[in-house]
Amino acid sequence: MGESGEMYLETILVLGRKQNRVRAVDVAEEMELSKASVSIALGKLKTSGCVIVDQGGQIALTEKGRQIAEKIYERHQILSRILMHLGVDEETAVEDACRMEHVISDTSFAAVKRYLAEHTSFGA
Repeated sequence: MGESGEMYLETILVLGRKQNRVRAVDVAEEMELSKASVSIALGKLKTSGCVIVDQGGQIALTEKGRQIAEKIYERHQILSRILMHLGVDEETAVEDACRMEHVISDTSFAAVKRYLAEHTSFGA
């Protein structure tokens, strides 16, 4: 899955934690995209088995979609924290982590988590 799909899944996960219903319009507002763009992306995510959209327009992550979204969200959180721990301001850290979360290998990310657990007070 590409970065764009991962971003949609992460956004759906985060919105779902904040509110009971997640609809295409919510995703569009959160990501600052047109509803048409979101509709196209949701179609692709449905085809790939990552989301389900009911007749009322409510979006739900499938197990596959949830696993991908949680992986990306964890990376975002941890990478943001380590960058801030290193002295990067929060806004920059969050923006950089958003880009890094999609390209860091599983091996490198596991090493970052191990380092945090062993060498910082906030762990992983």
